[in-house]
Amino acid sequence: MLSTIEFYRQIYRIRRFEETILENFASGIFFGTTHTSIGQEANAVGIISCLLPSDIVFSNHRGHGHFIARGGELVGLFAEMMGRNTGVCGGRGGSQHLYWKNFYTNGVQGGIVPLATGAALAEKYKNSNALVVVFLGDGTLGEGVVYEALNMASLWQAPILYVVENNHIAQTTPIEMGLAGTIHDRFHAFRIPCTCLESSDVERIAITAHNLLEDVRDGKTPRALVLDTHRFAPHSKGDDTRSAEIIQNLREQYDPLKILSGRINHADIIKIESEVIHEITEAFQQALASPYPIPADKCRLSEPENDVYAT
Repeated sequence: MLSTIEFYRQIYRIRRFEETILENFASGIFFGTTHTSIGQEANAVGIISCLLPSDIVFSNHRGHGHFIARGGELVGLFAEMMGRNTGVCGGRGGSQHLYWKNFYTNGVQGGIVPLATGAALAEKYKNSNALVVVFLGDGTLGEGVVYEALNMASLWQAPILYVVENNHIAQTTPIEMGLAGTIHDRFHAFRIPCTCLESSDVERIAITAHNLLEDVRDGKTPRALVLDTHRFAPHSKGDDTRSAEIIQNLREQYDPLKILSGRINHADIIKIESEVIHEITEAFQQALASPYPIPADKCRLSEPENDVYAT
C-alpha cells in the first residue's frame, strides 16, 4: 500500500488537474465536454494502487482520476482534451474516450460494463493472472446491458471487480428518485458477492480493495464493491442542481484531502501541493503548445496495389 504522503500527492494531483480544466474550460481551449471527479478521488487512488501492471482498468465518462491514478501522463491527457496530436489518442478521443496501455474509457452509458466483462473472460481463457476492474456510477444501473453482463460474469465466473461509485445524484437525479431497491441486492441477485463501504478515506478504501482483488485473482470469480461517495463539482461543467450550502457541507464532511491532512505534517502538505501545482502548470502549458493533428484530407494516403475493388 502507498504511504499516506503518497496517497495525498496522488489525490491532490487529480484534484488540481480537474480544477485546472474547470477554470479554463470557458476559454474554449478544450473540445467537447468534460466530467470531473472532484471529491471522488480516493476511489480511484485507493483501488488502482492495489493493481498489478498486467491488470486491466475500464472507466467511463468520468475517467480522468482513474487515468491519472493508473499512471497516465498529465500532458497527454491535457493535450487529448485540447484536440492536440500529442494527446493520449492523438487528440481524437477527447475527455471520454481514452485508450492507453491496459486502460480504456467510454462515454456510452453502461456500455463499458459488457466490454470489461468480456475482457475479464478473455484473460481467464488465456490462463493469465490478470484481472479487470470496471468503474460505474449509480446512474448506470438503469441500463439493461449491465445486468446482461452481470449474468454472464456470474455464470462463467469472470475475474472482475465491479466498482460502483455511488455519488447519490447520477447526473442531476437523487438516487431515491431513480433507483428502486438497493445496489448490493442487484449484485446478490446474480450471486456476485458485494461489499459496501461508506468512506472517503483512501486508506480504508485501499485495504478493502486489496482484499477483494485477492479474492478475484485467487478464485477467478467476480466481486462487487459499492462506494458511497460524493462529488463536489457539477455533473459536467455547470449543470449542478444542488445548493452551494449542500456542496459546502459535503466538502466539510467527505473531502479525502481533509481526511488525510490530519495524518501528515503541515510542512509536508505545503511541499506536496507546491510541487503538484508546478507539475500541473507545466503540463498544461506544454499541452497548449502542442500542434493540432493534420486533417485526413490533407494527408498523402498511399493507394493499395492490385485492389480488386478499384473502379
